[in-house]
Amino acid sequence: MSSSFSDPSRIDNQSVAGSFSDVFSARLSRRQLLKGVATLPLLGLPAGCATPGMRMDAGAIGFAPISLSTEDRVRVPAGYTATPLYRWGDSIGSLQGMPEFRGDAGNTADEQLLQAGMHHDGMQFFPLPHGSADSTRGLLAINHEYSDDGLLHTDGMNAWSAAKVRKAQAAHGMSVIEIELRSGGWTVVRPSVYARRVSAMTPMRIAGPAAGHAAMRTAADPAGIEVLGTINNCANGYTPWDTYLTCEENWNGYFANDGKIPAEQSRYGVNAKGAGYRWHEFDARFDAAAHPNETNRFGWIVEIDPYDPAYKPVKRTALGRIKHEGAALAVTKDDRVVFYMGDDQQFEYIYKWVSRDAWNRNDRAANRDLLDHGTLYVAKFNADGTGQWLELTHGKNGLTAGNGFASQADVLIKTRQAADIAGATKMDRPEWTAVNPIDSSVYCTLTNSSARGGKDQPGVDAANPRVNNTFGHIIRWKEDGGDFSAGAFRWDIFVMAGDPLLPDAGKHGNIKGDVFGSPDGLWFDPAGRLWIQTDVSTSALYRGEYAGIGNNQMLCADIASGRITRFLTGPKGCEITGITETPDGTTMFINIQHPGETASERSDPVQPLAVSSWPEGPSAGRPRSATVVIRKDDGGVIGT
Repeated sequence: MSSSFSDPSRIDNQSVAGSFSDVFSARLSRRQLLKGVATLPLLGLPAGCATPGMRMDAGAIGFAPISLSTEDRVRVPAGYTATPLYRWGDSIGSLQGMPEFRGDAGNTADEQLLQAGMHHDGMQFFPLPHGSADSTRGLLAINHEYSDDGLLHTDGMNAWSAAKVRKAQAAHGMSVIEIELRSGGWTVVRPSVYARRVSAMTPMRIAGPAAGHAAMRTAADPAGIEVLGTINNCANGYTPWDTYLTCEENWNGYFANDGKIPAEQSRYGVNAKGAGYRWHEFDARFDAAAHPNETNRFGWIVEIDPYDPAYKPVKRTALGRIKHEGAALAVTKDDRVVFYMGDDQQFEYIYKWVSRDAWNRNDRAANRDLLDHGTLYVAKFNADGTGQWLELTHGKNGLTAGNGFASQADVLIKTRQAADIAGATKMDRPEWTAVNPIDSSVYCTLTNSSARGGKDQPGVDAANPRVNNTFGHIIRWKEDGGDFSAGAFRWDIFVMAGDPLLPDAGKHGNIKGDVFGSPDGLWFDPAGRLWIQTDVSTSALYRGEYAGIGNNQMLCADIASGRITRFLTGPKGCEITGITETPDGTTMFINIQHPGETASERSDPVQPLAVSSWPEGPSAGRPRSATVVIRKDDGGVIGT
């Protein structure tokens, strides 16, 4: 996912391992790679465990495609209605207070802690009461990825201060809100005992193998078991016992190190100035020179119980420390939980984690520490369509003391370095992962990689077959034996995104159906329809190869035919992200992030409506990220 000040073109991975292009590209040209790899057959493996309560209606697409758009609104097919529900600055409905949003961004940090944070991202619907399949009342857990200080403060970043840093930190993290379907549509229930904001200042427990490790200790936390806050919360996941997983992505940009940067920080992108948030100027823990271990306390997956506002969030170190994009759930035949995860940066890797123990279906509390014990793997994609999961366990695959890993805690704190040594395949920005509930295949969006094949950069390989891959692609695989815990898999490329109307159409994609680029958000509904959300950076949107594609969009893929149909287009300058549904499939929730963002990937504090005035129009003062409710006018299942 893009975020203000993030640099998706940056390359932190300078390792020489992980690409077989030197061997493979010598045998095949780029065109042969594109043609051959895209048609590698997937093995016809049996389906794995279905999600409890799965809705198994036909997965056909029953709506007419909509056109591309540059309009400043959300568009959906005829017969559907899209309505904003929860916007940045809206009250969460806390019992502690319900401050209203000020159009001039004049809310204080304390007020922001009781309001929706900025830049909504991944989210999940949890029915109420717990254990039910109610589709008219529930909780929404929603990530707030980052802050755009040009919009967050009345005068933007002028007269930068500790108060502005505190408000920015309050705008990060995630929300839990209660929502209900009433006669007038969906509404946020206010007040609600469930309403909660988690921010960059919320105390969190550190658990798992890295808890208490010397590299996790700081002056403020000499035991290395508690950290303040979570930041850059991008995509998400959830557990079978109904807890929420929020994922820390571009956390490195909040730190600055103006001294000699150690290799451990450099491998994760920490630099001298940070990414422009300037927190280190008024919050010393983000000074990575003065407090080097604080960087090790971010880059994790955080578990939150949406049903229990008193539950202290937990950073689960067993799942590794990367720039987590999300965590797609699967369940093995013996009830162990599996998560598929992308590390969102050019030439980073795809990971899998398998729990040691089965989850307890009858005792929710018994699963409290299940995510602290398991095995982390990283993917190697072979040229012949096979692949292996390389185990990232101390003592295996070169992860020894001699190579800098004295314990499993070292492996997890330095997950990227461990994957380098193990020999994983460098991918084109692995983002969201999704598991097909019908045939158990797993999909991953590879958003783009303009550096692929460039000078001194990795060349093409079978899994990443396009030089200067500005449009991205979607890869998929099936585990051997239909077992999510298997050590090997077979893979192919589902689609190469792009615009076939451009010169050299083969270079620009092989889409059946509607054109798109930079696939990002990815989600299967229970019927097996694949929903694809795009995140063309505003630095590329409307120009160059993206000149004819318009605003970012959401599409739906029929897996059987490969046909992809456009369902939604967003307002100007936005990203489409986050997706979840009610159990009956009649309500879908998606997020519109950073409407009005300019080509600089910033919003203008002087003219905040220069690009977009969504969702409220010019009189509202500022564009606002928001959760959108989508309903079929006849009350039917979305997508049919």
